[in-house]
Amino acid sequence: MALNILGLVSLSVFFTLTLATGIWASWKSKKNHQNSNPTEMAIVGGRNINVFIGLFTATATWVGGAYINGTAEIVYLPSKGLLWVQAPVGFALSLVIGGFFFVNPMRSKNYVTVMDPLQETYGNVMGSLLFIPPLLGEVFWFAAILASLGATMRVILDIGGSLAIIVSACTVILYTLLGGLYSVAYTDVIQLVFITLSLWVCIPFALVNSATESIYFTATHQSDQDPWIGKIEKQYLGRWLDDFFYLMLGSIPWQTYFQRVLSAASPGEARLISYLSGFGCFLMAIPSVLIGAVAASTDWNQTSYGLPSPLERGESAMILPLVLHCLCPAYISIAGLGAITAAAMSSADSALLSASSMFAHNIYRKILRKKATETEVLWAMRTSMLVFGAGAAGLAFYSSSVYDLWFLSGELVYALLFPQLCCALFAPHTNTYGSAAGFLVGLLLRLLAGEPALSIPAIICYPGCSLVDGTYSQVFPFKTFTMLLTLGTIVAVSYLTEVLFQRNLLPRRWDVCNTTGGTSTLIALQQMEKWMGSPVVSLEESHT
Repeated sequence: MALNILGLVSLSVFFTLTLATGIWASWKSKKNHQNSNPTEMAIVGGRNINVFIGLFTATATWVGGAYINGTAEIVYLPSKGLLWVQAPVGFALSLVIGGFFFVNPMRSKNYVTVMDPLQETYGNVMGSLLFIPPLLGEVFWFAAILASLGATMRVILDIGGSLAIIVSACTVILYTLLGGLYSVAYTDVIQLVFITLSLWVCIPFALVNSATESIYFTATHQSDQDPWIGKIEKQYLGRWLDDFFYLMLGSIPWQTYFQRVLSAASPGEARLISYLSGFGCFLMAIPSVLIGAVAASTDWNQTSYGLPSPLERGESAMILPLVLHCLCPAYISIAGLGAITAAAMSSADSALLSASSMFAHNIYRKILRKKATETEVLWAMRTSMLVFGAGAAGLAFYSSSVYDLWFLSGELVYALLFPQLCCALFAPHTNTYGSAAGFLVGLLLRLLAGEPALSIPAIICYPGCSLVDGTYSQVFPFKTFTMLLTLGTIVAVSYLTEVLFQRNLLPRRWDVCNTTGGTSTLIALQQMEKWMGSPVVSLEESHT
C-alpha cells in the first residue's frame, strides 16, 4: 500500500489545530487569572471550569482510543459480542456514583488530588505507597494509547508506527506542559467534536457496503460468524459480574476523574458534570457498536483485506480502523482516522496531567520539599510531565506487553485504592495500621490470583478455576472479592489496633503511627531529630 498523502495532510492539520488550541488555552488562562495560584491553576483550573467545558473534558477523558476501539473489537469477537460490552454502562454508572457519593466529600475540604484524603487520613508514608498503583496505571495507559494510535496510522496511512508515537507524544506533552488543565480541557472540546462527527460520517458507508450483510439479521442469525449480539454462558457469569463491578467502581479512584469535578466552580456544577458525562459516555459507544456489528457481518473475502479474516490473522484489536479502511471510501476513512486520533489524544493528555499532578502535589510538595514555593512545585510538575511522557512513549514500542501491564495496574487500583478512598472519606476512624494491612492483603491476593498475560502463575485457585492451554483461568469474581476483603481488613485492623492501644492492652510506646495521639512517639522522634540534625515529624503530624 502506498503512502496516503491526503491522510497525512489531514492528520497534520488536526495536530496543528489541537496544538494551537492548547497554546491559546494556556495564554487565555494566564491572562484571565494572573493573580491565581499557579499550581492550582495547572491542576484544577483555578476551580473555575464552566459546565460546558467540564462536560466535554470529562466525557472525552473516558471516551479514549481504548474505549472506541475496544468496544468495536468486543462486538466483533464471536466469543464475546454485544452482551460483553460493559464499558459504556460501567463507566456511565461510575460517573453517576462518583457524582452522588464522592463529589461532596472531596469538594468540602478543597482537595486538589485523589491522594489528598489518603495522605490526610493515613499519613505520607502510606500515601506514597498508595501513589504507586495509579502512577503506573496512568503511565501504562498513556503508553497503551500511543501504541494503539501508532498501529492505527500504520493501517490507514502506511507510515511507521514509531513516527506516529513520537509525534503524538510530543504534541500532547507540549500543550499539556504549557497550559495544564485549561489546555487539556479546551483541546478535549475539539477532540470530542472530531470523534462524534468523524465516526458518524463513516458509519453509513460501512453499512451499505456490498460486502456487508444486514446487521439486523446477523444480530441473531449465523452468517460468516456467530451472531454479534453474543451470549453469556453460565460458567462465565462470575467473570462477567467481576468485570462489570471493576468498571463501575474501579473507574472512580482515578485523578483523571477527580481533576474534572474538583475544577468545577461549585459542588452542584461538579455533580451535574459527573451525571451528564456518564450519559455522554454511553451515547459515544453507539458508533463503535455499529462498526463492530458491521465487521461481524462482513464477508472479508469481498474486500481489499481478503482472507483470512481479521480474527484468523489475530488482528481483531484493529477492527475499527480496518472497517474504516476497507469498507469506506479513502476520503471517508481519513475522517475515521481523525476520530481515532482525537480519542487517543483526549485520554493521553488526561493521563499525563493526572500523573504529574499527583507527583508534584502529593510527593514533591508534601514529602520531598515541604517548604517548596508555588513556582518550584509548578516546575516539578512540568519536569515530571517530560519524564512520564518520555517513559510512556518508550513503553509504547512494546505494545504487546504494555496493555497487559495497564490492565494489571488498573486492577490494583480497584483492589487497593478504591477501598482505601472509601474508608478515608466515609470511615474516618480507620487508621494507618488498617491501611497498611489492607494494602498488603489486597496486593498479595491479587498477585497470587495470577495473570496469564504476564506469565504470573496462579497460586490461589478460586472456585471454577480451570487449566486452559497450560495456564489457570479464573472465572470466580476474584477482583471484587479482593477489593471487599481489602475493605474489611482496613476496617477490622483499624478497630483492633485502636482498642488494643486505648485499653492499654499494648504499650502506647509501640504506637509508631501515633494513632492514639500519645506523646511517647513524639519524644522518640524529637530525639531522632536532634541526632540527625533535620526536622522529623510523626505520621500523625504529616496528615496536616
